[in-house]
Amino acid sequence: MQYLHLDSDFTPFKTSINFEHFVFNGGEPHIKILEEVLSDHICITHRIQSFNDVGLILIATDALQRMGVKKIELFIPYFPAARQDRIMTKGEALSVKVYADIINAQGYDCVTIFDPHSEVTPALLNNVKVIDNHEFVKQAIKQLDGNRVLISPDGGALKKIYKVAQSIGEIEVIECSKQRDVKTGELSGFKVYEDSLEGKHCVIVDDICDGGGTFLGLAKELKKKGAKEISLIVSHGIFSRGYEALSEHFGHIITTNSFRDIEDQKIQQIKL
Repeated sequence: MQYLHLDSDFTPFKTSINFEHFVFNGGEPHIKILEEVLSDHICITHRIQSFNDVGLILIATDALQRMGVKKIELFIPYFPAARQDRIMTKGEALSVKVYADIINAQGYDCVTIFDPHSEVTPALLNNVKVIDNHEFVKQAIKQLDGNRVLISPDGGALKKIYKVAQSIGEIEVIECSKQRDVKTGELSGFKVYEDSLEGKHCVIVDDICDGGGTFLGLAKELKKKGAKEISLIVSHGIFSRGYEALSEHFGHIITTNSFRDIEDQKIQQIKL
């Protein structure tokens, strides 16, 4: 198999097929494969941060097919719109299905994703392969000292957290919850279902950190329960509001390079 890494900074496998790409003035992405493809089995990799990234994947797929490639796989660790997996209010789109339909239409032999937000995404994708977060969390938690317990940020994450705990070994899981206004997105009502966390190193594990509101709200409640230290492990680090507020509450923030590279001493990245 050969690999086509569309993001030159994200090369999780072997050497990439040479290509060039640019965006026309009208906003359309363009690609040109610069070498003969020696295999009829190609894996395209990319980190999706915008709809144009999806467009680049689509035209790269078409270019390879026109060069006679019969078998094409796709590796996109962060699946776009995975959080938009249900309709909360009238007038919304089921965005994850829109992206899944576009990907499915290409007829990939395999689509590999990393730690999707819920079971909806893999249910919608054809020929999907899911890489869970177990190995990543294992590597991350080894770097943390103290009497560690895993924190489930909400009920939706609880099932996944117990599977992580089982893969790690003997480690306690603490359940938490929050309330979200479906119209405004505002968070409130954070609760920690444990009387005391005195002397505990509380490790929140989740799939995505975007603005970080959930984790900031939980951190305050964990400290009220006496948590000695708090750390954050997230598979996909978007950090749209930066790291300053998070670093005030979390001694360690660990993520992967699934969404983008981060060069900041406050954040530790484990490469996929």
